[in-house]
This record gives sequence, C-alpha cells and structure tokens, in this order.
Amino acid sequence: MGSLAVLKNTTTICAPLMSSSVEEMMSDMLKAKAQGADVVELRLDCLKTFDFRHDLRVLVDNKPLPVIIVYRPKSEGGEYEGDENTRLEVLRSAKELGADYIEIELKVAFDLMEEQKFSQRGSTKIIVSCFLDTTNSAKEDLSQLVAHIQSTGADIIKLVSNTSSITELTRIFHLLSHSQVPLIAYSTGERGLISQLLGPKFGGLFVYGSVDRYPVLGLPTLDSLRQAYGVEHIDADTKIFGLISKPVSHSKGPILHNPTFRYAGYNGVYVPMLVDDLNDFFTVYSSPDFAGYSVGIPYKEAVIGCCDEVHPLAQSIGAVNTIVRRSSDGKLIGYNTDCEASITAIEDSIKALGCINGEAFFPSPIAAKQFVVVGAGGAGRALAFGAKTRGARVIIFDIDFDRAKSLAQAVCGEARPFEDLANFQPEKGAILANATPIGMHPSTDRIPVAQGTLKDYRLVFDAVYTPRKTTLLRDAENAGALIVSGVEMFLRQAIGQFNLFTGSKAPEDFMRAIVMEKF
Repeated sequence: MGSLAVLKNTTTICAPLMSSSVEEMMSDMLKAKAQGADVVELRLDCLKTFDFRHDLRVLVDNKPLPVIIVYRPKSEGGEYEGDENTRLEVLRSAKELGADYIEIELKVAFDLMEEQKFSQRGSTKIIVSCFLDTTNSAKEDLSQLVAHIQSTGADIIKLVSNTSSITELTRIFHLLSHSQVPLIAYSTGERGLISQLLGPKFGGLFVYGSVDRYPVLGLPTLDSLRQAYGVEHIDADTKIFGLISKPVSHSKGPILHNPTFRYAGYNGVYVPMLVDDLNDFFTVYSSPDFAGYSVGIPYKEAVIGCCDEVHPLAQSIGAVNTIVRRSSDGKLIGYNTDCEASITAIEDSIKALGCINGEAFFPSPIAAKQFVVVGAGGAGRALAFGAKTRGARVIIFDIDFDRAKSLAQAVCGEARPFEDLANFQPEKGAILANATPIGMHPSTDRIPVAQGTLKDYRLVFDAVYTPRKTTLLRDAENAGALIVSGVEMFLRQAIGQFNLFTGSKAPEDFMRAIVMEKF
C-alpha cells in the first residue's frame, strides 16, 4: 500500500469534470485551475468518444494540475455502459501512465488491489469509493464500513451518500473527525450541502466544487468555495453559523457574512441550512461548534419554541430572526434584528428626501401615517411592531385572516382580508411594506397590490431582495414613490447579527461595500 501522507493537512478543492470530449476536458482543466481548483476529477465515463490508448495519455501528459481518473459504471451512478474488462483496463493504463489518483469502486477494489500493477503502484494514489443510498446508518456501522474499505489497501477512502434530512449529516461529521485514515465523506443534494462546506473543519480530505459551466445541485461552485466560504481558512476551531430556512438556496448571507468574518479576523463560517424539522435540528446540532443562526422563511415565529431565552423585543414581536448559543451554558438565545433594520431603513429614506425639501420630522417621519403591511409572518410582524413604536397607524393584510387579526390586535392596528388588497385604496402619503415572498425569484413579475394604487404611497418597501429591484419597487418608482429595497433591510439586520454572533462591532462600511458590489 502506498504512503498515507498523500496530501498536506490543508483543504484541497476538487472539481469534477464531466466534459463530453477530450478537447473540452483539456479546456475545462484550465478553467478549473483558473477558478481555484487544486485537483480535477476526470469523469472519463462522460466522454462521448474515447480512444483510451491515445486519449488517456493526452489527458495525463498534458494536465495543468493533478488529476483523479474516474471511469464510473452506470451501476455506480456513472455513465459507462460498456464492457467491464475494458473499463478496468483503462484504470490499469491510468496507473501505468502516472495518474496522480485513480478512483475505483469498492465492489472491484479487492480484486484489483491484489494485482501486481495496483499493489506496486508507485506515486499513484488509490481512492476506493462507496456510494450509499442514505446516511441514516449508525455511526458504528459507518465506522465498520470504513474499516472494511481500508482493508482493501486503499490510500484514500471515499463515502458518498444521499440524505433525506440535514440531521443525518452529523454521522458524517463524526466519521470524519474520528477517522484514522484519509477520508472523503459527504452527502449530495441541497440538504447535504453543509457536509461539503464543513468538511475542512472535521477533517475531510477534499471539498468538491463545480466549474461554472457544470452547475450541480447541492455542489458549491469553485468561486463560492474560495470567495464566499473561504474554505481554505476553515479549521477545527472554526465556529459555525448558518441560515435555517426552507427554501434556503436564495440566500445571499454567505457572500456577506463570510468575507466579513475574515475581514474582522473572526474564525467563523456561515452556511445555508435547509431544515425540515426545527426540533430535530436543534436536538441533533447541540455542539458548541454550532454557535449561532439566522432564521428565515418559514420559521421566524415557530423557532421561538426552540429558544431557551428570548430577548424582550423579539418576545413582544413574536418572531426571532437571530439565535446565539451562549458560550457559558450552551443555551439558545433568540433575538430580532429585522424590526429596527426595516423601520430605520424606511425612516432614513424619508428623512433624506425631507432634508432636501426642508421638512422636519418629530418624533418619526412615519408617525400618524397609514402603514400598510402585506404579510403577517416573521418579517411582517417585525415591520408592524416597528411601525407601532413610531406611532404609525398599521393595517395588516395576510392570506391567513386569523393571523392578520392576531397581529393587528397586538399592534392596535386593523386587519383586512387578503382578497380586499386588490381594491384597497390607501390614504395619500401612506407607507406600503411587502413582507411576503411575492415577487421573489423566480416569480419576479408579480406584485401584491393593484398597480394603480402605487401613486398614492409616499414610500414602498419590499422585504424581498432577490432581485434587488423587484417589479413592485420598479413600478412604485415609476409611479413617483420613494422605494426601499429589501437589500437595505438585509444589510442592516445582518450588521445586527454580526454584532450578536461575534460580540464585536460590525465593520459597517465593509459590509455595505459588499452589498453594493454583490447584490
């Protein structure tokens, strides 16, 4: 068996290349290197035409960075459907040509590794892989599987699984952190994404990232691994933060929080967490390593029941968007940074125009104004309570009328049936705040109110921030209203979250610069 000291104790980023021709694969290797890959996985089974006696040498002799040769059969999730003996001959040839790594499947590993060509393989390192239908196996069973694979004589062990829940991933983290052999282990799909991103913390050998021309669901791009997540900076001491939401793929939190952590010299990483069951999630992820969370749709209200303590503002609002694990006792403390973020964004926009026009506002530019909130969920509650504290007259619309009535009662406001919104005529100079997902990518052409009424609002706020200027905001601006993007609310609530996550003052100018550039 070859040396186990295959790689340095640093994060290695691998790009799988599923090119359809040898020429494309050569070009894609250069692209992968330029985008930050340290090694590429050459999926030979994806090539439409492949003369291995010629093409394999071309690929290995002209590689711009180390390569893993993979020739995966259909039965193992690959594309190869030809003769098995021919497939194995390709892998033997790859070894003879000096490929850096060759990946073989567990089902053929014992026989291949007994061959002299593989047992005396020189500098080529052998990865033995196994694909599981699920990670829902006991930690002991997975450890036994690793030991079984190790007995093949593998230099590196690779386990890839499907997962039905983010809570199953703790078995992978346990496996990685306790492994005595070089190990690659992760789950696929959106629910498995954090097993990729957090692999460096728990000792995973490779992190896989896609080249921009080959997006893969649940696989981060090479650019995001380097620029957003900064995986090369993640180590055993890195604190984990994340967005708990469903869906979660729309979030731009990672491209704001992670660079800010690095800029501030804080050893933390922020990842998207697609959570199906809140109680199960917090029960399973109870380690101090998981230090804090943002909370998104649809959990801002329900998550209160998972907190050990709730800040009075969040308690009165009835919604939590930020959770911090207190280091002294591990208790989860819930906060709401949405409220001030949204209301100050609205106030500051009106004040800025007021200064130009010579207006004076006391105590608030929205005091006594009609404040129309569409949506009575977590964001809507934050907006309604913020407006109430400023003395506005709040009107609530929600598709769940009982929920609208409950919120209206809490803020001494008025509830209206959602179907009335199409014909609702606001007072001249009213404020409109959309706190629903209406207009969010990909359904970007919808607005929650009648377009003809937009001319009567002085200001229109949209909590949606993907896209940055929604159809609602564009139409409102065309109608002459001031507009405030959800990006501004997002930035301000994120500043509050950074302060809570780290215990330090956020670098606000730096964070604003990121938002202006990336959002």
